[in-house]
Amino acid sequence: MNTTIMRQLWSIIAESSGKTLTGLNDSDLINQILSKLSNQQNLSSEDCGVINAYLRSKILLVREMAEYSISH
Repeated sequence: MNTTIMRQLWSIIAESSGKTLTGLNDSDLINQILSKLSNQQNLSSEDCGVINAYLRSKILLVREMAEYSISH
């Protein structure tokens, strides 16, 4: 995953509605983020697999960010 994709990925997460993200299970949350990223970047199936694994490893951080955005 290159730095451009990484920046876009975290930008999508930061801009997403906290209520929406907290209302999804892990798989749906990751799929939604991947879908939004795919709309901005031409991603190969290998890219999608790498990003999926990366998001799974960061899911608690994503959820904490979503909960923080709701409370502030």
